[in-house]
This record gives sequence, structure tokens and C-alpha cells, in this order.
Amino acid sequence: MTIRLEIEELVAAFDALDSGVVVLDRDQRVIGWNHWFTSASGISPAQAAGKSLTELFPGRPLGRLTMSVAEALSLGSSAFLTYLLNRDLLPLRTRAGLPLIHNVSVRPFGQRPYSYCLLQVSDVTGSAHRDRVLRERQNARYDAVVESASDAILTLDANGLVQFANSSSLRETGFERNELVGRALGHLFEEPQQWDELWDKVLSEGRSLRPIEIVARRKDGSRIFLGVSASRWTSDGRMFVTAILRDITERHTAEEALRELNASLEQRVEERTQERDRIWQVSRDMLGVAMSDGTWISVNPAWTKVLGWQIDEIRGKTSEWLEHPNDRRKMRDAVASLALPEQNAEFESSFRTRDGDYRDLAWTAVNVDGLLYCVARDVTEQHRQQEALDKAEDALRQAQKMEAVGQLTGGLAHDFNNLLTGISGALELLQIRISQGRYKDVERYISTAQGAASRAAALTHRLLAFSRRQTLDPKATDVNRLIAGMKDLINNTLGPEIEMKMTTGAMLWTTLVDPNQLENALLNLCINARDAMPDGGKLKIEAANRMVDSVDAFSFEMRPGDYVCLSVTDTGTGMSDEVVERAFDPFYTTKPLGQGTGLGLSMIYGFAKQSGGQVRISSVLGRGTTVHLFLPRHSEQEETTTGSADFSTAPRAGAGETVLIVDDESSVRMLVAEVLAELGYTAIEAADGSSALQVLRSDTRIDLLVTDVGLPGGMNGRQLADFGRTARPALKILFITGYAEKVVMDAGALDKEMAILTKPFAMDGLAARIRELLRQ
Repeated sequence: MTIRLEIEELVAAFDALDSGVVVLDRDQRVIGWNHWFTSASGISPAQAAGKSLTELFPGRPLGRLTMSVAEALSLGSSAFLTYLLNRDLLPLRTRAGLPLIHNVSVRPFGQRPYSYCLLQVSDVTGSAHRDRVLRERQNARYDAVVESASDAILTLDANGLVQFANSSSLRETGFERNELVGRALGHLFEEPQQWDELWDKVLSEGRSLRPIEIVARRKDGSRIFLGVSASRWTSDGRMFVTAILRDITERHTAEEALRELNASLEQRVEERTQERDRIWQVSRDMLGVAMSDGTWISVNPAWTKVLGWQIDEIRGKTSEWLEHPNDRRKMRDAVASLALPEQNAEFESSFRTRDGDYRDLAWTAVNVDGLLYCVARDVTEQHRQQEALDKAEDALRQAQKMEAVGQLTGGLAHDFNNLLTGISGALELLQIRISQGRYKDVERYISTAQGAASRAAALTHRLLAFSRRQTLDPKATDVNRLIAGMKDLINNTLGPEIEMKMTTGAMLWTTLVDPNQLENALLNLCINARDAMPDGGKLKIEAANRMVDSVDAFSFEMRPGDYVCLSVTDTGTGMSDEVVERAFDPFYTTKPLGQGTGLGLSMIYGFAKQSGGQVRISSVLGRGTTVHLFLPRHSEQEETTTGSADFSTAPRAGAGETVLIVDDESSVRMLVAEVLAELGYTAIEAADGSSALQVLRSDTRIDLLVTDVGLPGGMNGRQLADFGRTARPALKILFITGYAEKVVMDAGALDKEMAILTKPFAMDGLAARIRELLRQ
């Protein structure tokens, strides 16, 4: 059944599309366009009707587009214009006012001959941004590799002028960087026409060519033999050529010497000069002469230095017994390619050393009069350097987290001094009042000391959460409760010059996030705000519910729906539009060298996206910045821990139940033993693993082992527990530790009838955990 739509329904359908639609007549004049294109161009359909695109967008590079439209109307062909090849095609903007990167498809419609043409404009701003971020990251890695390369690497523009030269270029040529950049490369060579011919081939063929040998002159006039290769590439529509200059002086000399020795092996051995013998003996590259089937006739001492095999063990054999299994086909193909005289080959393979390791070798081989003359350079370290570069990013990310911990150190020390003052002062007054027989204020002093100890424990746990590496599971989180709990921490980080204000949202929704990562993100935002206010200022943290409709979702590049919006606003220096646009790029920072990794905002952006949210920045230069962190609404409520029970109601011991307590801190042993005695348990104390082992080896009844994880004397708590289980398989074990659980327990999981309790702990909590273990 065919459904026919009225004009109004078709217009409504076009307006509902999430892309631009433009209809042109046979004269390439606008008949109309949809609501999306009106929003992106700022021109209404009524204003555009009857006008050509050239009239509507004067000065734009529309030649390719108008040609495609003409071909569509006359030939019935379709075209697709991408932003990569047609930059700045139409002056379109996103709803946020940013340039809208787009692709345009062109196709005719109607009956032949075609009278109408349809243009469809697709927004690819997001994907283009991701491509640019990836490209810049790749460029950063490329720059690091290029700068550490042993070969001279230079970048030339389309006019043949040097635009970049790495450190090896300066070392090989003897010139300073400013003496190379901006000049033609040909002035280095004795015969510039060889370079000119290579340049013309690169420009015409556009592919990487086999290296050619050119003689160059250093700045001091000395000669150097170079293997020169070049390849053409483009960036942002501009053409560049990368030239690689490898010093082959030593290899060239060695090859010349080997060719001269070709007449007769015995005669060459007798007649070779002292100079050739020295080159053969001291060369760091592996030199060798082989028969056409790959059997080695002669190899130099470098083979022994690199691989460890003696020359007699190699001579008279092929290298198949040395080759890595994955490289044997490659080696056979390389030998086969050298069957014809004057043929040469370049390839890489791995050879086994006497120690059983493999070394990576870069080979150059040539067939001269039926013999294969080979040079191999050990490039194992270069490959390892590349692997090290790949690991650098992960190390930098962890360094950024530890940088945040460093920012906290001063504030934490200040907080702990205050808390210790409260604890020691309360205990001192408690002692005085008891000695005076005045018991009225005893409860108040005890509450003061317990409160300070609880706050100290909270600070310790928060610092451990920031410093650990492992990823934590997302949980239903009350953002109001989270930011309120960080108030003291943030105040200490900001310092007295900055006034902080927190505004919590009424009836704030719950969100599903990793609370530790959210704390880390909030702390990083506050540190950035502090750094933007070197002379002091005001910082506001606000949490609110936010319903994002389809219009805002399109502008913010996120899904419509309900979100919790956590905002951090400062009155600092602000950011320019260019800085805002690049703020989330990895390794991008405006801070001085050594004061930031450039990963803070990019990690926050990644955390928000992984949590199903988004991050947006609004900033005015000289007035301040606001960062909005959107987190999706979650249906479940945050799980809250219940208050501790009265110690007097804690469960009592069974008849004869005995607990072995192992801790190097005497005060901890004393307190735990007192609690156990109060509950009716028999307590046995040990200060280290060796003392505890004597008890475990005896016939003494032990129902439960309570041990610290970190013990002196070479045996930790986990090792003690494993021994205890060997001697007493039914032994119950409770670990007490001041470290984060997963950091201490390498396996990340406890065996059956084992538990862990993090210091400091409440005495009633200790009693409940002991009773729980003993009743399992």
C-alpha cells in the first residue's frame, strides 16, 4: 500500500531530521530548507528562497559544491563532500556557537531530466574532535620517537625548505638547528642533483622510495656517506616530505672492503690491508659474507659480541638454527630475492643469543658476483625504547593522581595536628578529672577524643582512596553527602586566601558513579580553580537536579534525560575560547613546566563519559570559570551505614574460647586483650610472627587468630595465617590493618572463614566481627 503525504507533513518530517536538508531548483536556487539548517546557518527559509548558495554565503569556497550540484542535475550523478577535503565549506554553527564541522551529500530527485537537487548536511563535529585528539596524541608519540631516533630526520615543505630537524640531524651534520631550518637540503650534498632527482620522484609518485646513497659534507668539511630516503604526506591540505638520513659511512667502507676481497677468499685474507682488517674487527655492526644459499663463509667479531656465538659455530652453516620461528619465512624470501646479481634487500629479523634471548637485527644485503654481502645492525634497544614510550602514558596518568595527593599533604598535616591536639588534650583532662574524683565531665572528654579519632580515620581512608591504582566499582551515590564530607579536605587544599561556599540541592537525585573517582574529580577541579586564583578569590561548589531536553542535549553532545549537575565556579583568571576548546585534550596544560601533567581535565572527561555523563566548561577571560559535571540519575538510593551498637550489648564468649592476638603495637594488643577479657574470651598476646608460631605449634586451644598484616621479623600476617591454617585447618582468622584492603591482599580475595577489619575500629565492631567468625 502506498502512503501519500501532504506538503505540510513532508515539511514537518524534514524539520524533525537531525541533519540539514536543502532543496535547490534547476538554476541552483534555494526552494527551501529544514529547521536544522536554519538553526545552523542563522538564515530562515524565507530569507533564502530564490537565492543561490553563492549569494547566501559570499566568499566561501563553494566551487566544488556547485559543480557537484550541476553534475547531479545534468548527469543524474551523486556526490559526497567530506570535511577532510572540503574544509570551511559552509559557515555553520552548533547551538553552542562553535564552528560546525560537516559533510555534504548531493543527489538529484524527481523525473528525468532532473529539475531538483537535494543537499543533506551531516554534523560530524564530535567525531572530528575525537580524530583530532587521537591525531595529536599520535603526533606527540611520533615527536618523542623522532627526537630519540639515531637517524637524522628532517621535515621539508612543498618548496623543499627544511621546517624541522631532530637532534641527530645536528649531530650528524655539525650544523645548528637555525642553520638548517628554512634552507634547502641540497646544500649538504656533494652532488645536489642526486637529491633533486629523488625529490622529483617523491613529488610525482607520492610513495616511499628505496634509499639512495649520497655523499654529504659536514660543517667542518669532513665527508659522510648517507643513506637517504624520503616520503610525501599531507596535513590539513598542505604537503610535506620527511627525509631520513642514515650514516652509512662505516657500512659503506665495509662494503667497499668486502667487494675488493671478492676475487679470491684465500687471496683476500692474505692481502687485506690493516685498515680493512681494523674495520672488519672493530665494526659494531655484524658483517658477513654468505653463499647464494645463505651458508656463511665469513663473519666478523661483532657476531660474537652481539649474539655470544663463536665465529666457528656460525661459519659453514646457514642461519636457520639462529632464526626466530616467526622469521624463517621472511629470511627464506630475503635470500630468494637476492638470487640475481646486484640485487639488494633490507629487512628485519630476530636471532637467538647463546643465553637463549633474541636480538632484533636490521639487515642490508647485496648480491655481488654470486656472493651475499650482509650488514646487520642490532636495533633491540630501539624497539625497547618504543615499548617504553607506549608505557609512558599510563605512568603519567598515575603520576597525576599522586600529584593530587601531594597537593593534599600540607592540609592533611594541619588537620592531623588539630585532631591529635583534641585527642591528647581530652585524655589529659580525663586523667586530671579522674585523679580529682570529678566524674561529671568524663563522658564529654571521652566523646571529644572519640570524635577526633573518627575524623582522623576518615582522613586516612580518604588519602588511601586517592593514592591506590585499582578501579573501584560504581555505587549509588548521594552527591550532597559526598561533597559535604569533603568540605574540610577542600578547605585545607584551597588555603585561607580563598573563600569557599557549598550549595547542596534540595531533594537531589541519586547517581550511579564510583564515589572515590568522583571525589578525585572534584578535588582536581578545586585545585585547578585554586591555581587560577593566585591572589585569592571565591570558589562555589553547587549540586542540583538538571533535566536536559533534546535541544540542550544536542548542544552539550549528550543524551536527553535527568542528570545531577555538580558545578565548580571560581573568580579566577578565566580561559580564552581556544583554551576552552582544548581543555580536555590529554597532556594539554597552560601551567608552567613541572606544575601539571595536563591529564586532570582529560581524566575527568573520561570519567564522566564512562559514567554516562558529560563535562562542559563556561569561562570569561579575566572573570572566572565554571565547570559543569553532568552525572545521570539513578533509581536506587545510597546505602548508608548504621550507627554502632552499645558495647554493653556486644555478644559474649562461649565457654573456653581463646583468641591469639598478634600485633607489634603494644597499645593495640592491650586494648584488644582488654575488650576480649571484658567479653569473656581468653586472650594470648604475641608481638611478632615468630612468637605467634610457637603458640600455634603448641597444644594450646586457639579458636581465632587476630593478626596485623604488617609484622616485623620477616613474616607478614598473611604468611602467618597460611601457616596457622596448615597446622590448624579449622582456625578462624581476622586480619586487622591500617592499609587499604586490596592494596594489602595481593589476591584481592580472602579464603573461607577469614575476614578483615580496617584500623581504627570500634570495640563493639571488633566484638561483633569476632562473634560472627566464631559462629560460622
